[in-house]
Amino acid sequence: MFRRWYLPLAALAALLVIPVVARAEDPAAGSTAAPSLDSGSTAWMMVSSAFVMLMVPGLALFYGGMVRRKNILATMMHSMVALAVVGVYWIAVGYALAFGTPLVGGPTHGLIGWDSRLVFLQGITPTDLLPNTGIPIYLHCMYQGMFAIITPALISGAVAERIRFKPYCLFLIVWITFVYCPLAHWVWAMDWFAPVGEATKATGQTAVGWLGSMGALDFAGGTVVHIAAGLSGLAVILLLRKRLGYPEHAIHPSGMVLTLLGAGLLWFGWFGFNGGSALESSARSVSAFSATQAAAAAAGLSWMLAEWWHKGKPTALGLASGIVAGLVAVTPASGFVLPSSGLIIGLIAGVVCYVAVCLKPFLKYDDSLDAFGVHGVGGFLGAVLTGFFCTKVIDDKLNNGLLMGGGFEQVGIQLLAAVAAVVFSFGVSLILVKGIDGLVGFTVDAREETEGLDRTEHGEVGFDLGLALESAPEAAANEPRAALVPPNGQKRFTVVVEGADLAELKRTWSELCGAGATPPPAEFRAVYPYMTTLQGNRFRFRGGDPKALSDNLRHLLNHRLSTPIVVHVEG
Repeated sequence: MFRRWYLPLAALAALLVIPVVARAEDPAAGSTAAPSLDSGSTAWMMVSSAFVMLMVPGLALFYGGMVRRKNILATMMHSMVALAVVGVYWIAVGYALAFGTPLVGGPTHGLIGWDSRLVFLQGITPTDLLPNTGIPIYLHCMYQGMFAIITPALISGAVAERIRFKPYCLFLIVWITFVYCPLAHWVWAMDWFAPVGEATKATGQTAVGWLGSMGALDFAGGTVVHIAAGLSGLAVILLLRKRLGYPEHAIHPSGMVLTLLGAGLLWFGWFGFNGGSALESSARSVSAFSATQAAAAAAGLSWMLAEWWHKGKPTALGLASGIVAGLVAVTPASGFVLPSSGLIIGLIAGVVCYVAVCLKPFLKYDDSLDAFGVHGVGGFLGAVLTGFFCTKVIDDKLNNGLLMGGGFEQVGIQLLAAVAAVVFSFGVSLILVKGIDGLVGFTVDAREETEGLDRTEHGEVGFDLGLALESAPEAAANEPRAALVPPNGQKRFTVVVEGADLAELKRTWSELCGAGATPPPAEFRAVYPYMTTLQGNRFRFRGGDPKALSDNLRHLLNHRLSTPIVVHVEG
């Protein structure tokens, strides 16, 4: 029993010891500036932190509605548990690793940070202010912690419906340590005690991370959050198996109402995500707020129109996905571009991300909820487009982008930073996932996936629609649960069709189910009232005479399929 928990217990013990052995230092040592508290900026940053926290349940709803009913709760848990696991880890050591003094790589171009004062914030007081700003260090830690919480939760969308909960919690910790914290340090780490006025264009501080110090612009997390999450998701997808039946069988979302609500909450929270990244209440935060709104609206529209033209119908899922794609793409640019440029970025992102998602079935990779197609592709696109649209109108210390009267310099810097984030996050994630999978196993087995992760991983259901859980203590955990009450007293059974091409079978059945000018065949009218689902070559029925229904189904299909078929009844 102890062996199952020795890793979490050891980690907790280490975290509790760190503050005791860490060297306490005067947080004001070496400071050459003593700014006073800016109550307006502090209030805005507190609100922004709460906005970003709200994005986590928003993401849970967004993802939860896109999976099958048996996996809603487990999928939402992947987002919500990050609030607890990463929330503790960030205050303990994550903030020190991301924003401390460069530990590796010298005084500048740091690869990772460390500062014992930031460990559990035990060397910081409530009145200590983030240098060159008017906000407390406590508040900066809380705000950045919300970013750290939601980023690995985004990855869970790539492998929803097939991963175990315990390895996922372990993944949250190691991924934050070895991927997120280094990337955050590269882009956003600053010299905490630089004199006032010695500030970079991107952060308002003297950058010490190597991407920030070379002038890479990432206002709110295009590289640190979205490229990192999207490419890490792709690494997980390529290492772990696909969902059972994918891509041959269609897997439909169960709750688009949840997804639309989640998209709305994400949009609302993103105003704090981008607007708060100015670290003050100012004209720049207003500009980022405006560009965010413009991009989200434009991308939602362009995705919807592209889908409408391509598939003939605009879907709620398409609108929700487009909104998020626009928010993702404008994130790195939001504090450096005009609202009109945000509009253009959104229009481009909606179409590009839609194409990326449409290519998924052809490329045969199982990105369950389009984490790579939206966050990886959208984040990379937004990081590069920042180099085209950044402007001195926002900040005279910026380079003008290529389409704003400047040259290729900023585009080249943005492309280099984006590629660096791609290579680093993808490569390190491959190693981490391979190690966890080999150590404890990342995916559930076929029986557990078929039954659903809500029951097998958590012993609960997302929505109790009247079927109680089997709670008899003698029931083996790995045995199928018998129904407590037969549904409507009608027998369920399956008719298996053998010898048919699955794609042709699915297409033929869809055509039979569609409305037409002529009445449906008599065999179809005999079969349809009792049929519940079609999965591959298996027609599931509830009620009716098995022999009569199988005979009708055979006659119905034999006249329409290119190869002879054989049917038999199961159950």
